[in-house]
Amino acid sequence: MMSWISQTLAVTALNLRTIPQRLGSSGVAIVGIAGVVVVLVSVLSIASGFTAAMRESGSPSRALVMRSGADSEMTSGVSGGEADLIRQAPGIRRDGQTALASAELYVIIDLPKKSTGTPANVPMRGVEPQTLAVRDTTSIVEGRMLEFGTNEIVVGRGASGQFAGLTLGSEVRSGQNTWTVVGIFEADGGVSETEIWCDARVLQGAYRRGNSYQLVVAKLDSTDTFDTFRDWLTANPQLNVQVRRETEYYAQQSRALSGLIRTVGFGIAMLMGIGAVFGAILTMYTAVSTRAREIATLRALGFNASSVVVSVMAESLALAAIGGAIGGLVAYAAFNGYQTSTMNFQTFSQVAFAFQVTPGLLVMGLVYALVMGLIGGIFPAVRAARLPIPTALRQL
Repeated sequence: MMSWISQTLAVTALNLRTIPQRLGSSGVAIVGIAGVVVVLVSVLSIASGFTAAMRESGSPSRALVMRSGADSEMTSGVSGGEADLIRQAPGIRRDGQTALASAELYVIIDLPKKSTGTPANVPMRGVEPQTLAVRDTTSIVEGRMLEFGTNEIVVGRGASGQFAGLTLGSEVRSGQNTWTVVGIFEADGGVSETEIWCDARVLQGAYRRGNSYQLVVAKLDSTDTFDTFRDWLTANPQLNVQVRRETEYYAQQSRALSGLIRTVGFGIAMLMGIGAVFGAILTMYTAVSTRAREIATLRALGFNASSVVVSVMAESLALAAIGGAIGGLVAYAAFNGYQTSTMNFQTFSQVAFAFQVTPGLLVMGLVYALVMGLIGGIFPAVRAARLPIPTALRQL
């Protein structure tokens, strides 16, 4: 056993030391595998960034109240009277006599993207004066908060960066109103950073919505009062509503697009991986053929065939590891933090987010590279082990 291990280590070390001498052919496998890893990691970083943006939007201490049966706020509807009744529910945090709940209206407006100039669906949210107290992770970072009862708006950092005409002091024409940007806010990278906020009452008049809203966002006394809050509302015969934790709502919102992106990413990576495997096979076949005399000499000196197999597989895995590491570094340098926006299929509006090349994605890319190297080295390794010693030695 010790003899086999020492033989295997010796042959493997010889193979790895001679890789620089075959850099041309080895480079084909490295570049091919690196390309696959770049594509895989970059595409999956889209899903990772989108999911993170949606996840950061929610808080377990906030609850969303929508019409029963609605799958998003776009399909929901809450009357002004129902909103007043929701504010009376137990479990809501209060500031004196004021319930920390914001009845909100949600519309879509068209604005051009900065990068392409093409029109995009940008969410415009009508909010109430207590909205910053309800969303305590949101803060104004430039300018000031809008003055309620006017045509002033504040815009999220992501919206300001992605869409034209949303800089401080600019004017936006939508509906029957011209809106003036007076502030820019941040929300810990959440989806609301893609939104435009205005006074809900003014937005109702601009879009002739009457005294109606889409949902009520409530700040709870604590995460433990959610059940009390929900049960009171769903048992009230004057209401026909559903109550969901904000975290659950945004997690559900992210599933459709994230699942699609991951499916596409793995599909592309699998197709490209087939090509990379063939590249690795050709590279290792070339390595075996150019080293046929060395392998035959080692076999003639008594080295075990299985040691040769392991050495060829080790070389293939080493090339794959190099390609995987290069691909991961390129994907991280090129895509991590890249700002973009995409359509949220639940609300048909744009969501601004940043690509996230996470450690988990880098590990996944490296593992995928090693799998390609393993598959690519199997057949050349078997061929090396079965190489006829007399035939190979005649090439000396």
